[in-house]
Amino acid sequence: MDKFVVNGGRRLRGKLQVEGSKNAALPIICGALLIRKGKTIVRNVPPLRDIRTIIRVLEYLGAVVEYDDHKHVMAIDASRVNRATAPYELMRQMRGSFLVLGPLLARMGQARVSLPGGCVLGARPVNFHIQAFKDMGARVTERAGYVVARAKQLAGGSIYFDRPSHTGTENILFGAVTAKNKTYIANAACDPEIVDVANFLNKAGAKIHGAGTPNVVVEPVKTLKAVDFRVSGDRLVAGTYLIAAAVTAGDVSVSGIDPNHLTLVLHKLQEMGCRTETERTSIRVKGPKRLKPVSVTTFPFPGFPTDLQACIMAAACIADGTSNIRETVFRDRWSHTMEMRRLGAEINVSGDEAIVFGTSKLQGAEIMASDIRAGAGIILAALAAEGKSEILRVYHVDRGYSRMEEKLSELGADITRVTN
Repeated sequence: MDKFVVNGGRRLRGKLQVEGSKNAALPIICGALLIRKGKTIVRNVPPLRDIRTIIRVLEYLGAVVEYDDHKHVMAIDASRVNRATAPYELMRQMRGSFLVLGPLLARMGQARVSLPGGCVLGARPVNFHIQAFKDMGARVTERAGYVVARAKQLAGGSIYFDRPSHTGTENILFGAVTAKNKTYIANAACDPEIVDVANFLNKAGAKIHGAGTPNVVVEPVKTLKAVDFRVSGDRLVAGTYLIAAAVTAGDVSVSGIDPNHLTLVLHKLQEMGCRTETERTSIRVKGPKRLKPVSVTTFPFPGFPTDLQACIMAAACIADGTSNIRETVFRDRWSHTMEMRRLGAEINVSGDEAIVFGTSKLQGAEIMASDIRAGAGIILAALAAEGKSEILRVYHVDRGYSRMEEKLSELGADITRVTN
C-alpha cells in the first residue's frame, strides 16, 4: 500500500494547471448512458481512481469505453447497454456510481443499483433520490442492499429537495430529460458541476433551464444525440493547491478554472492575510509569513465548500490566533482532526463546530488519510510541519487528485511516494 513521505517547511512557488473536475466528469460519463446511438466524446477527464471505477461500471452495463489518460479524452458508445443492474462489487468503491440509477431507469424502464460506498462521512442518505423518483411515478423498493426502481416511462412532475443535493439533482436531471411531462426541481443544487452536467445534456438535445439556480425546469425530449463535450476545471483541486500556498507562505498560480467558482475561498484566504490575484481562467495566492485566524462555515455552493474544510483547517492550525470552523453539510466530517493533532495541532470538536487554537509550529508524525479531502488536508498540514511525516492510505487521495505528489514536488515540496 502506497504512502507519502513529506519533509515539511518548504515554501511552494510556481504555476500549475488543474485537470477537469471529477465531480462533473463522473455524472457526465453516467449521463452518456442515455445516448443510444453514436460515440460520445468527453474531454478534460482527469486520470483518477474514481474515473477508472466508473469506466468498469459502464463496461459491465454493456457500454464500450475508450479512455486516453494522457490526453484525458474519453469515448463512450452506449448503444449496446443491455444490463440494468449495477452490482455491489463495483458500487461499493465510490458513492458517485449511484448516478447510474437515473440513466438506467430512463433508458431501460428499470434499474437495480447497489447502495453506494466511497468515503465515510456520516449520514449521506440516498433517500432524496428515491423519493424524487417516486414523485416522478417510479415504483422504488430497497431489497438486500439494492435500490430497485421500475417505470415504463417516468412521468415528470414537481420535485422538492429538503436541502440541496448535487448528486440528487443530477440523477433527477437524467430521469427528467425523456420523461412524459415537464419536471420542476425546487431547491436544486447550484454547484458549477451541475451547470456542466446540464450543459452536456443540453448540447445532446435536452431542454434544461435554470441550472445553477435553485429552480430548474426540464422540458422532455424524445432522444439525445452523441456530442463532443469538454469538462470544466476542478475548483476543489485548485482550491487545495491555493491553500497549500497559504500554509507554506508560498506563491502559487493555478490555471484552468473559473475564479468565480472559488469566490468565498479567496475571501477567506484574504481574511487570513493572503494576497490574491485573479484573471479570466487563473488565480494566484501569496501567503504571509504568519496566517491570521478565520471563521468558516461550510455550506452548499456558493458557500464555502465542505470539500475544502480540511484544507482550511490545516491553515488554521498554524494561524496566529483562534479559528472557528462549522461543518453544516456532513455532520461527522472531522476524521482529519485526529491526524492533525498527531502533528501537534490544538483542535476541540463539539457537535458541528471545531475550535482551532493556532500554533507557531507543527511537528512531523505518522498520519493517515481517511477519505479524499481529509487526506488532502493532512498533506497540507504535513507540508507546514517541521520534520518528516509519513502519510498512509493515500489511495484515498488518488481518488480525487491526480499525481498530487508530483505536482507538489514541481512547486518545491519535498514529497515522495513510497510503494510497499
